[in-house]
Amino acid sequence: MEAQRTEHDRLVEQNKGLMEQVNQFRASSVDAKNRAKELSASAQEAYERRDELQREIKDIRSNLEAAVTQRDKLETDMAARSDEFQESKQKDERIAQLKRDLENWQNRLPPLIERYKVRDEEARQLEAELGEARDRIDQLESARDVGQTRIEPVRDPDALTDGRDASNDTIDEPLANAHDIRSLRDNLKKIKGVGPAIEKTLNEMGIFRFQQIADMSEYDIDRVAKRLKGFHSRIYREDWIGQARALNDRNARG
Repeated sequence: MEAQRTEHDRLVEQNKGLMEQVNQFRASSVDAKNRAKELSASAQEAYERRDELQREIKDIRSNLEAAVTQRDKLETDMAARSDEFQESKQKDERIAQLKRDLENWQNRLPPLIERYKVRDEEARQLEAELGEARDRIDQLESARDVGQTRIEPVRDPDALTDGRDASNDTIDEPLANAHDIRSLRDNLKKIKGVGPAIEKTLNEMGIFRFQQIADMSEYDIDRVAKRLKGFHSRIYREDWIGQARALNDRNARG
């Protein structure tokens, strides 16, 4: 009996120990479940954070791509604006050059206009002289056809007669040749301002010698100016009389 009681006590104590172990296991199991729940919550939170980070990374990548695209666009715009700036600069330089050219032409234009007016006036004068010459030629041809005699005024009779008296008597000397006839005339074109057309007009008026121009009176100048239309001031300005006197003196000395 004693042995059974002892064995019973031992079994009771062992049972208590086992119960305590069971309780400990249960407590550990509860702790493990709680820990598992905590770990599961932490894992869930980690997953959610991971997903949030992935979304943030995706957004950052999108923003980065947009920034890169914007950067490329800005670089393209800057390059285009740089080209436009260069073109604008070239246009400004071209405009400045054209402005300088325009100012240069504006400065050159008045003298050119004045020269044109002078040339136009000379052309009109020459055209008028040509018309008068044609009319004169027509008159002379008409007079020749009807057998009329042409009479020209002579301002210097002594130069034509060489100091001789007029006479119908025959002379033994031969007639003057063409060179002698031409020698009775001076080259009026040596006077500055007298051209071939003006010389021809002066010859038609009976003026062939420098001496005739040197001896011109105010009346003679008016007569010539009327024929040459507007040459009154030019005769004085170019000093035809002074030039004729100098040329006549030179011929006399020569």
